[in-house]
Amino acid sequence: MTSTTASKANFKNYILVTLAYWGFTITDGALRMLVLLYFNKIGYTPLQIASLFLFYEIFGIVTNFLGGWIGSQLGLKVTLYTGIGLQIFSLVMLAYLNPSWAQWLAVIYVMVAQAFSGIAKDLTKMSSKSAIRLVVPQDDQSSLFKWVAILTGSKNALKGVGFFVGSALLGLFGFVNSLFVMAGGLLLLMFTGLMLPKGMGKIKKKVKFSQLFSKSPEINILSAARFFLFGSRDVWFVVALPVFLREVLGWSFYQVGGFLAVWVIGYGIIQSSAPTLIRRFGSGRPPQSQTIQFWTLTLTAVPAAIALALQFGVPANFAIVGGLLVFGVVFAFNSAVHSYLVLAFTDDDKVALNVGFYYMANSGGRLAGTVLSGLVYQWLGLVGCLWTSTFLVLGAAIVSLRLPDPKPSKAIAWKAGDGD
Repeated sequence: MTSTTASKANFKNYILVTLAYWGFTITDGALRMLVLLYFNKIGYTPLQIASLFLFYEIFGIVTNFLGGWIGSQLGLKVTLYTGIGLQIFSLVMLAYLNPSWAQWLAVIYVMVAQAFSGIAKDLTKMSSKSAIRLVVPQDDQSSLFKWVAILTGSKNALKGVGFFVGSALLGLFGFVNSLFVMAGGLLLLMFTGLMLPKGMGKIKKKVKFSQLFSKSPEINILSAARFFLFGSRDVWFVVALPVFLREVLGWSFYQVGGFLAVWVIGYGIIQSSAPTLIRRFGSGRPPQSQTIQFWTLTLTAVPAAIALALQFGVPANFAIVGGLLVFGVVFAFNSAVHSYLVLAFTDDDKVALNVGFYYMANSGGRLAGTVLSGLVYQWLGLVGCLWTSTFLVLGAAIVSLRLPDPKPSKAIAWKAGDGD
């Protein structure tokens, strides 16, 4: 295969993987909004609603731990479309929720359905991000950063779009019909898998279970930093912020949902633009260890500043909205550089294993942040959550100080066209 033909095939595979990920992401955001709106409508409190998503996060940890190993043995195509299939199953399962059930039974049923959705989300995310590593040559680090940022940023923007889609579907078709509409859309998306090569991301040698824990110091350090980073976001963003906006500031549920949707979309746009902005205002090189250290230390100041503003009597609307916008911009740069570095530190034949391990840490941070968000808010309010966020970001910054600079090799374990 000529280099030109290989490049075209790689680009085609990138487009197919991205389309599959985009379609899934819209339904993921829409499903979260459907569950939030529907269970709020039937009388659940915000903390009860938050509990519905615990299995979503817990099973995300398990999935990321095992998903990389499964992807390396069966191929990323299998894990990508298994994830989409499980999301279809979760949507159909939720459609058969009976409103007349006792609350405890309904909660368990929804938590189980959300567990399948959490597995689906992390299988799809791990597969998509690993696949990019296989369609961009490892020595072309600038292109790798660009394409990773586009995929990650567009995912976050489309998750925000999904919030709007979920609200619109609920208003137009109701809870049950909305779930079936999304399931039908994902079923059509499954057919894109027919155009991807079978052996994508699959390695020939068997991987022992003990190898699931990364042996790379760089991946271990980056994963620990990721745990603290995403815990710092979710400790105030998942439960504390929506409850504060509704109960303290008096915002309607639709105002809260709309604001968070716009925030996520803007966050995704900034994340997609990160390579261009860093290149323009930085050294022009792909991110190094100092890049993530700078952005993490910068982020440490943001939740601390918001907490101090609230404590010194700055109007809450101004402090929260303004602070959240700054937090979103700085966090987007952190996330974009993180997503690039995990691939820059990874060899082709270990990509699924390392990315799966890394996103296991991501899910662990989200779970810790979700639980702490409810507990700390109940005890110490939003200010307490913001100070907890500050210390978690500081933990990420301290861990990141041990990172070396990436040293890319030219080894490529898989090229487009290998296999069917």
